[in-house]
Amino acid sequence: MQILERSRLETAKKAFSTRRVPLSAIRALEMEPERLEAGDLVLARITELGSHKKIELPNGRRAGLFVGDEVIVAFGNRYAADQFEAYVPEKLMPCHLAAGGGIASHVQTWHKRLSGPTQIEPLGLLCDGAGVPLNVRDYALPAQPTPWAATVLCVFGTSMNAGKTTTAASLVRGLSQSGLRTGAAKVTGTGAGSDLWAMLDHGAEAAFDFTDAGFATTFLADNEEIIGGAETLVRALSGAGMSVIVLEVADGLFQRETLALADSPRFKSLISGTVFAAGDAMGGVHGARKLQEMGHNVLGLSGLLSASPLASREASEATGLPVMTAEALCSPAGARTLLPSLGTLERMAG
Repeated sequence: MQILERSRLETAKKAFSTRRVPLSAIRALEMEPERLEAGDLVLARITELGSHKKIELPNGRRAGLFVGDEVIVAFGNRYAADQFEAYVPEKLMPCHLAAGGGIASHVQTWHKRLSGPTQIEPLGLLCDGAGVPLNVRDYALPAQPTPWAATVLCVFGTSMNAGKTTTAASLVRGLSQSGLRTGAAKVTGTGAGSDLWAMLDHGAEAAFDFTDAGFATTFLADNEEIIGGAETLVRALSGAGMSVIVLEVADGLFQRETLALADSPRFKSLISGTVFAAGDAMGGVHGARKLQEMGHNVLGLSGLLSASPLASREASEATGLPVMTAEALCSPAGARTLLPSLGTLERMAG
């Protein structure tokens, strides 16, 4: 184990995924750890640039990367059909930067439009003064046993890049513009700030994501722990006075954790209504029906599908559900058409 100088830590580029862990907690570097766990903080050196030529800092700025740079990132598994499939290595060894938010992992496959992953050399796990490896879960928001008073809406989708974040952020905009205290949270995915910043930019009074619940990524995490994290985020937002909360679930219904959440009675009891984002009419119809079969109160469809009036009409006729564009969701009137308990929310807004 090697004691780390503060100046070295301050020079290293600290990633968004590690944002809840203060530099003051980092005291040492363990270069021969017994094992690696998802969420462990690691000091690594950039050895070859690939698709990720920048890293997102805790404040959201995307800092350029150069060969030889030292970065503070977190180990994590990644599932991203349009980008990388990656897994935490069994031991400290050369691996990859699997996400711009700061995820160290061994990339196994990637989308053919990508040039390949940026390569890194892990130098050691970052530890506290007692030599205990630091993990993002150690700095999660504390679990809160109190019930929530807010109405919770959830956005699922067909896949990565189907328009889930645009749908959720637009819904946040419309609800907040209508006078409702609106919060937002992304409950699964890969640690990065873009979706969080989008929720805040669209008017969320408060916003969290799964990194606040102790996950660098949620791929291959325990499903009950993910649901517990979602409950913690909802309780924190409700405790902050939010009357309505918009949740986003990453990836599509075929993804392991997404399907498990969608079919979980515990998670379904958390939400009042669901909006489904899809890229086309077929995906929208199938996804809405799948959610309804699992007992969801599907309120409407949106996503890339809504850019086509013809495809929107096909999906609406097949499901009987409204298809809402981002512009419609951004308007107070449009957002409120999807609310399952309008009267209660009107009293809260008043």
